Amino acid sequence: MKKGLLIWASIFGLTGVILGAFGAHGLKNLLPAAQLASFETGVRYQMFHGLAILLIWILAKQLNAPKILRSGWLFLIGTLLFSGSIYLLACRSIIGLTFYKWLGPITPIGGLIIITGWALLIFEILKTQKEVKS
Repeated sequence: MKKGLLIWASIFGLTGVILGAFGAHGLKNLLPAAQLASFETGVRYQMFHGLAILLIWILAKQLNAPKILRSGWLFLIGTLLFSGSIYLLACRSIIGLTFYKWLGPITPIGGLIIITGWALLIFEILKTQKEVKS
Protein backbone atom coordinates (compact mmCIF):
# COMPACT_ATOMS: atom_id res chain seq x y z
CA MET A 1 0.00 0.00 0.00
CA LYS A 2 1.40 3.39 -0.93
CA LYS A 3 2.61 5.58 1.89
CA GLY A 4 1.40 9.01 0.72
CA LEU A 5 -1.28 9.35 3.38
CA LEU A 6 1.03 7.95 6.03
CA ILE A 7 3.59 10.64 5.22
CA TRP A 8 0.89 13.35 5.26
CA ALA A 9 -0.36 12.11 8.64
CA SER A 10 3.19 12.46 9.95
CA ILE A 11 3.52 15.94 8.43
CA PHE A 12 0.25 16.98 10.07
CA GLY A 13 1.47 15.66 13.43
CA LEU A 14 4.88 17.31 13.15
CA THR A 15 3.59 20.69 12.02
CA GLY A 16 0.66 20.51 14.43
CA VAL A 17 3.01 20.26 17.40
CA ILE A 18 5.20 23.05 15.99
CA LEU A 19 2.22 25.32 15.29
CA GLY A 20 0.67 24.53 18.67
CA ALA A 21 3.87 25.53 20.46
CA PHE A 22 4.20 28.61 18.26
CA GLY A 23 0.64 29.62 19.07
CA ALA A 24 1.04 29.05 22.80
CA HIS A 25 4.38 30.82 23.10
CA GLY A 26 5.03 32.97 20.04
CA LEU A 27 1.57 34.31 19.32
CA LYS A 28 0.28 34.61 22.90
CA ASN A 29 1.23 38.28 23.16
CA LEU A 30 0.74 39.15 19.49
CA LEU A 31 -2.85 38.10 18.86
CA PRO A 32 -6.11 39.05 20.55
CA ALA A 33 -7.69 36.20 22.53
CA ALA A 34 -10.34 35.48 19.86
CA GLN A 35 -7.76 35.15 17.08
CA LEU A 36 -5.52 33.00 19.28
CA ALA A 37 -8.50 30.74 20.03
CA SER A 38 -9.17 30.43 16.29
CA PHE A 39 -5.53 29.53 15.67
CA GLU A 40 -5.77 26.85 18.38
CA THR A 41 -8.91 25.47 16.70
CA GLY A 42 -6.94 25.09 13.47
CA VAL A 43 -4.18 23.23 15.33
CA ARG A 44 -6.70 20.96 17.08
CA TYR A 45 -8.40 19.98 13.81
CA GLN A 46 -5.04 19.41 12.15
CA MET A 47 -3.86 17.13 14.95
CA PHE A 48 -7.11 15.16 15.16
CA HIS A 49 -7.20 14.61 11.43
CA GLY A 50 -3.53 13.75 11.26
CA LEU A 51 -4.28 10.94 13.71
CA ALA A 52 -7.45 10.04 11.80
CA ILE A 53 -5.47 9.77 8.55
CA LEU A 54 -2.94 7.53 10.28
CA LEU A 55 -5.71 5.28 11.61
CA ILE A 56 -7.41 5.17 8.21
CA TRP A 57 -4.17 4.04 6.61
CA ILE A 58 -3.81 1.26 9.20
CA LEU A 59 -7.50 0.31 8.90
CA ALA A 60 -7.32 0.11 5.11
CA LYS A 61 -4.31 -2.17 5.38
CA GLN A 62 -5.84 -4.38 8.11
CA LEU A 63 -9.17 -4.76 6.31
CA ASN A 64 -7.54 -5.02 2.88
CA ALA A 65 -9.94 -2.25 1.84
CA PRO A 66 -8.01 0.36 -0.16
CA LYS A 67 -11.18 2.34 -0.93
CA ILE A 68 -11.20 3.47 2.72
CA LEU A 69 -8.14 5.57 1.84
CA ARG A 70 -10.38 7.94 -0.12
CA SER A 71 -11.75 9.26 3.15
CA GLY A 72 -8.19 9.94 4.27
CA TRP A 73 -7.54 12.00 1.15
CA LEU A 74 -10.71 13.99 1.87
CA PHE A 75 -9.46 14.57 5.42
CA LEU A 76 -6.16 15.76 4.00
CA ILE A 77 -7.68 18.23 1.54
CA GLY A 78 -10.35 19.40 3.98
CA THR A 79 -7.86 19.95 6.79
CA LEU A 80 -5.46 21.86 4.55
CA LEU A 81 -8.30 24.17 3.56
CA PHE A 82 -9.94 24.38 6.99
CA SER A 83 -6.90 24.74 9.23
CA GLY A 84 -4.82 26.57 6.64
CA SER A 85 -7.44 29.27 6.15
CA ILE A 86 -7.88 29.60 9.92
CA TYR A 87 -4.13 30.08 10.38
CA LEU A 88 -4.07 32.80 7.74
CA LEU A 89 -7.17 34.53 9.09
CA ALA A 90 -5.95 34.41 12.69
CA CYS A 91 -2.51 35.79 11.78
CA ARG A 92 -3.62 38.27 9.10
CA SER A 93 -2.61 41.31 11.16
CA ILE A 94 0.87 39.90 11.84
CA ILE A 95 1.62 38.82 8.27
CA GLY A 96 0.03 41.90 6.73
CA LEU A 97 -2.64 39.99 4.85
CA THR A 98 -4.99 42.61 3.43
CA PHE A 99 -6.87 40.53 0.85
CA TYR A 100 -8.26 38.00 3.31
CA LYS A 101 -12.00 38.28 2.57
CA TRP A 102 -11.77 35.42 0.07
CA LEU A 103 -10.52 33.18 2.88
CA GLY A 104 -13.85 33.35 4.73
CA PRO A 105 -15.62 30.82 2.49
CA ILE A 106 -12.57 28.52 2.37
CA THR A 107 -12.94 27.49 6.01
CA PRO A 108 -16.48 26.04 5.73
CA ILE A 109 -15.62 24.42 2.38
CA GLY A 110 -12.75 22.65 4.14
CA GLY A 111 -15.14 21.66 6.92
CA LEU A 112 -17.62 20.22 4.43
CA ILE A 113 -14.87 18.19 2.80
CA ILE A 114 -13.89 16.82 6.22
CA ILE A 115 -17.53 15.93 6.95
CA THR A 116 -17.73 14.20 3.56
CA GLY A 117 -14.61 12.23 4.48
CA TRP A 118 -16.24 10.99 7.68
CA ALA A 119 -19.44 10.05 5.84
CA LEU A 120 -17.43 8.20 3.19
CA LEU A 121 -15.50 6.37 5.89
CA ILE A 122 -18.76 5.17 7.46
CA PHE A 123 -20.04 4.08 4.05
CA GLU A 124 -16.85 2.21 3.15
CA ILE A 125 -16.66 0.46 6.53
CA LEU A 126 -20.28 -0.69 6.23
CA LYS A 127 -19.64 -1.82 2.66
CA THR A 128 -16.51 -3.70 3.74
CA GLN A 129 -18.44 -5.45 6.52
CA LYS A 130 -21.06 -6.64 4.04
CA GLU A 131 -18.38 -7.94 1.67
CA VAL A 132 -16.65 -9.84 4.50
CA LYS A 133 -19.95 -11.47 5.61
CA SER A 134 -20.89 -12.53 2.07
